[in-house]
Amino acid sequence: MDGDLHDLPDDPAALKAMISDIRRSNSLLEAEVAALKAASADAQARIERLQLLLKTIQRATYGRSSEKLDDSQYAFAFEEVQTGLAAVEARLEKRRPSPSKPGGRRPLPAHLERIEEVIEPEEQTCACGACARVKIGEDVSERLDVVAPKFRVIVTGRPRYACTACRENIIQAPAPARLIEGGIATERLLANIAVSKYADGLPLYRQEAIFAREKVELGRSLMAGWMGHVGFHLEPLADRLFQLVRDGDRIFADETTLPVLAPGRGRTRTGYLWTYLRDDRPYGGAGPPIVVYRFEDSRAARCVERHLAGWRGVLQCDGYAAYRKLAEPDRPGGPATIACCWAHLRREFYKLHDAGVSQTATWTIERMVDLWTVEARIKGCDPQTRIDARRATSAPIVDELQLRWESELTRISGKSKLAEAIRYGLSRKAEFRRFLEDGRVELDNNSVERAIRPQTITRKNALFAGSEAGGETWATIASLLATARLNDVDPSAWLTQTLERIAAGWPNKNIDALLPWYFSRD
Repeated sequence: MDGDLHDLPDDPAALKAMISDIRRSNSLLEAEVAALKAASADAQARIERLQLLLKTIQRATYGRSSEKLDDSQYAFAFEEVQTGLAAVEARLEKRRPSPSKPGGRRPLPAHLERIEEVIEPEEQTCACGACARVKIGEDVSERLDVVAPKFRVIVTGRPRYACTACRENIIQAPAPARLIEGGIATERLLANIAVSKYADGLPLYRQEAIFAREKVELGRSLMAGWMGHVGFHLEPLADRLFQLVRDGDRIFADETTLPVLAPGRGRTRTGYLWTYLRDDRPYGGAGPPIVVYRFEDSRAARCVERHLAGWRGVLQCDGYAAYRKLAEPDRPGGPATIACCWAHLRREFYKLHDAGVSQTATWTIERMVDLWTVEARIKGCDPQTRIDARRATSAPIVDELQLRWESELTRISGKSKLAEAIRYGLSRKAEFRRFLEDGRVELDNNSVERAIRPQTITRKNALFAGSEAGGETWATIASLLATARLNDVDPSAWLTQTLERIAAGWPNKNIDALLPWYFSRD
């Protein structure tokens, strides 16, 4: 029995009622235990089938390329497994009482509105006939509820007044500022549509269907036009973000495809979202993290050369040749410094290790584990501390790896997959050792890959961007929303406030105050 003995009622009748209730609960529990034992065989069989499915998914994820699932397929399959496990749990829960589990789920957020309800028991006559009841305790539970998004109409009246004497001096308040003049959408609605599409992966045709359930007819063409206006007004902000990225001494870079509808052909052609990320937090920097996307119709080196023209610093990237153009000695403004991603290199060896065809690949994977162990320990430390730790622990590992690869390359076929993986690492030997020389450099490029992943999901759901202008709008809006999330800012609240401020004529000289990390609900 929980609680202090001093909290027990002094009334003998109340005590008897409590004891009787405990005995009744014990009898119910004994019956439920018997029912659970009868159901355990069926539940265990279901769980074993789900575990088999999980193993199948793991093979598809980490196996050969032809068997792999993409991120969205894996997430979908994993959700289905979780749903199956929950169904088994629900079947078991139906056969037993469900008291609160000690040390269970985390409490629901304190800022959420609480709607309190009290459920009183039905009146029952006691054997004593007196029925003088006293409260001896209370069970309190919390459940998370949601009120579906609700459309509303803002009706704005602007009365006109005239002087009763002269009837000439007519006054009226000016019309409120709107981002889209004459449009029916408020800035909050525009923000909601933009966040749903560019941050949450919900394309306009799906939003159109959702709105139709509320009898609100907003065609995707109309909403697409609205997004064009939003992108136009946010473009200076996105350009400012990119300027701040270029102000950094280190930039992460990567690119991904963005199919674009080819006018008049009824087919798509391949466009690209080039991604640039600045995040100084891993080496103790105080600046806010920023990610910027740039849309291009090409993956050629000229794109990254134009994006980073005149910039000199450390570029963290994969082994794609376009990035290496920035490190050429005769580059205008001077060469940049390239630091290659160990995660990309590890993947090449992991394929061979997983196939069980190379002891060298397996040994390489095992030795690389220690590199990431060091990085986890020094994350957030200042550059000098990171360099000292790497020189003491990581440098001998890198030396050992590269010596083994050089030796192995002389004994295997030059056309083998292992030789390809080794040449990938040795041909960029200096770039892979860069993290041992500069404490600002990261071991891998995973941070920018995480920034790209939401766009690949959105791309998959939306199928393609409608045009080059659509791709540019996509890059602009997605840059700002992704940066807001990187800074733990609610993208919908930030975008609503920002669009309202822009509509009201926010001065360009104060553009920095609109950046996501300065957002305040007040």
